[in-house]
Amino acid sequence: MRVYVPLTLPGLAEAHKTGELGTGPFVAYAVTPALREWYLSDDMEELEYAALNRAALASLRLLAAEPGAARRRVVVAVDVPDGTAAADPDRGLDPAALGEVRVTGTVALARAAAVHVDSDDAEEDVTAAAGALAAADGGDDDAQFVVDGAEDHELLWYATQEIPNLMGLG
Repeated sequence: MRVYVPLTLPGLAEAHKTGELGTGPFVAYAVTPALREWYLSDDMEELEYAALNRAALASLRLLAAEPGAARRRVVVAVDVPDGTAAADPDRGLDPAALGEVRVTGTVALARAAAVHVDSDDAEEDVTAAAGALAAADGGDDDAQFVVDGAEDHELLWYATQEIPNLMGLG
């Protein structure tokens, strides 16, 4: 199963150092039945893109909680064995939990298929979006517009061999 793990650049650096994305359980995003129902598509590529975007929003939440981190969203796409990731049936169609899965066990960074990271030119919008998240969650339409501005930036695709360059180590 392909899952999308939200991180920050410091989180990616830690994963690179330890060789692990996490020791479960931890939250990731995937194509779940609830995401399929919400997105109303049978196109797997579109569904995976929707899961990636859910993980990018979770990365933005991590950035809001980590003010010292570079303002770039990070998502690692990784393949985990079936049964390792499962959606919480109690959360059902909760909009905040669409695509959310809990990954159990240790996931090696070596299992990653790719890394998705904002370009430098997204930092201003991502910074503003991280600052507006709380207000957007509270229903402020103007703040939601700012959060949506970060989503206008496509995450760039990087091969896992490029992680050292992303960290400034290459």
